[in-house]
Amino acid sequence: MNGFAVEIHDMVKTFGDFVAVDHVSLQVKTGEIFGFLGPNGAGKSTTIRMLCGLLIPTSGSASVVDIDVAKAPEQVRRNIGYMSQKFSLYDDLTVEQNIDFYSRMYGVPRERRAERKDYVLRMANLTERRDALTRELSGGWKQRLALGCAILHDPPVLFLDEPTSGVDPIARAAFWDLIRDLARTGHTVFVSTHYMDEAEYCHRLALMHRGKVIALGAPAELRRGLNHHSLLRLDTTAPLDTMRAIEGAPGVVEVAVFGSGLHVVVEEAERAMEEIRRRLGAKGIEIRRLEKILPSLEDVFVAMIEAEERKAA
Repeated sequence: MNGFAVEIHDMVKTFGDFVAVDHVSLQVKTGEIFGFLGPNGAGKSTTIRMLCGLLIPTSGSASVVDIDVAKAPEQVRRNIGYMSQKFSLYDDLTVEQNIDFYSRMYGVPRERRAERKDYVLRMANLTERRDALTRELSGGWKQRLALGCAILHDPPVLFLDEPTSGVDPIARAAFWDLIRDLARTGHTVFVSTHYMDEAEYCHRLALMHRGKVIALGAPAELRRGLNHHSLLRLDTTAPLDTMRAIEGAPGVVEVAVFGSGLHVVVEEAERAMEEIRRRLGAKGIEIRRLEKILPSLEDVFVAMIEAEERKAA
């Protein structure tokens, strides 16, 4: 291998006239936690299914551990683990029976099955629940079992397609501990998510929008992409009226709802704050908080999406 577990070159996937994946190119290093970030319909799942050999690219190329996904999809599937948000477990089987089933399905050698089963039970902390019916498990425990089943054959690359969707925050945090443990042992983890806090756990990220990768880099690098602008936190007594009052104001680049307040991207902080105070004062809108803050990944993502929308308009 050349140091990259996944390589994509100008990959396109169309369904009729609809372009689901639009000329995507990227490389994922061996042992990296690589995050695929974007809203529903951005093309994340379609890209992952092509990398797993489940869909054939319309054009372009991709390889996983140096195996061409279009020419040898079966060989690709033998070298990866795949986990979707639906977990793909059998609810009428026990935890142990699910593990036994997937051991056979993934072709784990008979002499290694007991060892791999014990590893998965310990890794997922499911030893005490090995006889429980899967349907009786909470979402977090099902999530752990699904991850364990996906790595029974010890694949070098693991694809996780929104694996924490619908799982409570505590279970999500515990799940990411498992992902980091896998990366530390040399596994490459390719994970899609729409949770901005999870993106911080990744070594690098690709931000997707309408089938395209619109940004690529480490979380800190992406945040620095807003450095030519400043970010303000603005809380007022009338958020919607505030948005109408300051959108299009000199020096104001973007305005977005963030929690109970607004995040405002501006060209120069002091000058923009003065203009915002003037405009809101004229409208009789009380300012409760107005200050310069550091951007989060969510701010970066919103700003980039807005920039793409302006290009398309």
